[in-house]
Amino acid sequence: MTFAFIPSPDQGVWHLGPFPIRAYALCIIVGVIVAIWLGEKRWIARGGKPGQVGDIAIWIIPFGLVGGRLYHVITDYKLYFGEGREPIAALYVWQGGLGIWGAVALGSLGAYIGCRRSGVKFAPMLDALAPGVVIAQALGRWGNWFNQELFGKPSTLPWALEIDPDRRPAGYDQYETFHPTYLYEFTWNLAVAGLVIWADRKFKLGFGRAFALYVAGYTAGRGWIEYLRIDDVQMDDVFGLRVNVWVSIVVFIAAVGYFIWSSKRHPGREESVLREGTTDEKVESDS
Repeated sequence: MTFAFIPSPDQGVWHLGPFPIRAYALCIIVGVIVAIWLGEKRWIARGGKPGQVGDIAIWIIPFGLVGGRLYHVITDYKLYFGEGREPIAALYVWQGGLGIWGAVALGSLGAYIGCRRSGVKFAPMLDALAPGVVIAQALGRWGNWFNQELFGKPSTLPWALEIDPDRRPAGYDQYETFHPTYLYEFTWNLAVAGLVIWADRKFKLGFGRAFALYVAGYTAGRGWIEYLRIDDVQMDDVFGLRVNVWVSIVVFIAAVGYFIWSSKRHPGREESVLREGTTDEKVESDS
C-alpha cells in the first residue's frame, strides 16, 4: 500500500439538527467574505467609498453562482439529462459543480450592473476585486478536497492524495493515490494574488489591467492543472485537449492582448473612480 501524505476527509457534511452543514458551501462562503474584505480595502485605497464593494457584491454573487452552475451543467450535461438522469439535480449546487468561466463571465456582468447603479467606474472596481477573487477561488478549491473530486492522475509522490475506492473513476480502481490538483490550484492562485498585488503597487495598474493580469495568471496555471485531471468531462476533447484547457488558452491570449492594448491606450491609473457626471453627493444619496 502506498502511503498518502494527504488523506481525504472522512466526511464533507455535518448536521446541526435537521440542517446539513456542507464543507463545499463553507469554503465558498469564506472565499466570498475574504474577497469582499480585500476588495473593500483596495477600493477605498483607489478613492472609493466604504460599503460600495458590499453593495456591488449583492449583484456579483448571485450572477456568479448562476453563471458558474450554467457553465458546469452545459459542459457536463450528460450528468443531468438523458435516460436515467434527474434534470432537477442540475439545481443541486451544494453537491459541487461550479465552472469558473461562467462564474467570472456572469459575475462580471453583475459587477457592471452594480457599478452603473452605484455611479462608479467598472474597470477600477474589477481591478480592486481581482486579487480577492483569485483568493476566493483558492479557498473554494478546498471544497473539492472535502468532496474527493477533481483530482489528478495517479501519483506516488509524497504529497499524493488518497481517494476512497468508491470515488475513483472507472479504470482507476487499482490506484490509491492521485495528484491533489485542488492543492496545486490553491497554491497557484495564492501566487497569482500576490503577483497582482505586487504589480498593482509597483506599476499603478489601471483601466482593468490588474484584472487582466489576474485572468492571464490564473489561466496559465489552470491550463496545466486541468491537463492533469482525470474526472470525466462530458464534452468531447478537441484535438486531444480537454475543453477547459482550450478555454484557458483562448482566455489567456485575450487577457494578455487586452493588457498590452490597454497599457498603450490608457497608461497609468484612473484619476477618479466615479463615472462621468456622477458626484460624491449623488453616490451617497443613492447608497
